[in-house]
Amino acid sequence: MTSRISLPSDQDATGRTLGSEELEAVRQCLETGTLTSTKGNFVRQLETSFAAKIGAKFAYACSSGTAAVHCAVAALNPEPGEEIITTPITDMGAITPILYQGAIPVFCDVDPHTYNVTAQTIARCISPKTRAIIVTHLFGNPCDMGPIMELADRHGIPVIEDCAQSYLTSYQDRYVGTIGAIGCFSLQQGKHITTGEGGLVTTNDAAIARRIFLFINKAWGYGDANADHYFVAPNYRMSELLGAVAVAQLNKLDAVVESRVRTAAALTAELSGLPGIETPVITEQSVHTFWKYCLRVDENVIAGGTVALGAALKGSGILCAPRYIQKPAFECQVIRQQVTFGNSHWPFTLARPEAVDYSRSLFEGTWNALEHVLVLPWNEKYTDEHIQYLAANIRNAVTSLTGKTAELSPAHV
Repeated sequence: MTSRISLPSDQDATGRTLGSEELEAVRQCLETGTLTSTKGNFVRQLETSFAAKIGAKFAYACSSGTAAVHCAVAALNPEPGEEIITTPITDMGAITPILYQGAIPVFCDVDPHTYNVTAQTIARCISPKTRAIIVTHLFGNPCDMGPIMELADRHGIPVIEDCAQSYLTSYQDRYVGTIGAIGCFSLQQGKHITTGEGGLVTTNDAAIARRIFLFINKAWGYGDANADHYFVAPNYRMSELLGAVAVAQLNKLDAVVESRVRTAAALTAELSGLPGIETPVITEQSVHTFWKYCLRVDENVIAGGTVALGAALKGSGILCAPRYIQKPAFECQVIRQQVTFGNSHWPFTLARPEAVDYSRSLFEGTWNALEHVLVLPWNEKYTDEHIQYLAANIRNAVTSLTGKTAELSPAHV
């Protein structure tokens, strides 16, 4: 038996890097008496520093990761009824902005081993009405962006990168968020760095940057000679208090990512050769920065599959999540029953029948991925002891569920 220990959690101080630096930044912010980013300096500093960090020309802070996706979609200004291709394995906050802008989310299938959309699955969904493609670098593992960008460029379709889980994730020596037309990041509680809620939007296109800036600010042209509210837009500004925390957090990002990558590699080595378990499949020529650590579980080897393995691990205090999300996004009521504005069902009333066809046969990879994935909690405060605890309990659970002793990796021989 393995002696039980408590794992650090990204939902409280045990798994977060929040400390004296953030307190000092907040103190400085409060002492200025200026908490609005339209007149303060912390949010501007965050934007400048983050753009420099990942190599983007422009970065803008906003109130949430959902707001970041909304800014990206709005910056492309789709016509009502135009289509935006996206993944069905994502948070609803990455889909509702599409509907708010009058566009139709068109879901494409994913690779069941990386959990990401691919050029092949995207290609099947492109139509004359396609306005944009959203790629989600799920769990910190980048999509295979080379073929995706080649496909998108060939059709003249802009790509939005959802990088909410992928700080400093790279593909062929480029950080995600700088490969497509727009990148979207989240500063929500459990992300690599956090302000509780918050978001960042990046781009290298000056015209898109202008639209993003305006959309965050009620489309008011701050600094313009004859400023006005140019189009319909919300107030998605980040406050100076959040900006102060984010500036301090950004200074810790390199160390956070290094820790997550190092401990993930250690766990992968510990689980090598374990029957019925596939460790993370990392996109080639990429750096996976591990928002979470995923196991693919073969129910033909491990009795009860992800549910049984997850239950066994939860008994040891490892709060894992079988399936990640319980169903694809298109199975949620808001999409399935088209619950949008009043009883109108708009903008789905503008959709092609093919765009809202969610037949199971079209999403074999998606259902396969969800049925076999077990998501382990992960954060930058994990130590070698925590990795050993995770590995030992996973091996014990696999041994129990397979009815035979699991083979040890070379590290245990």
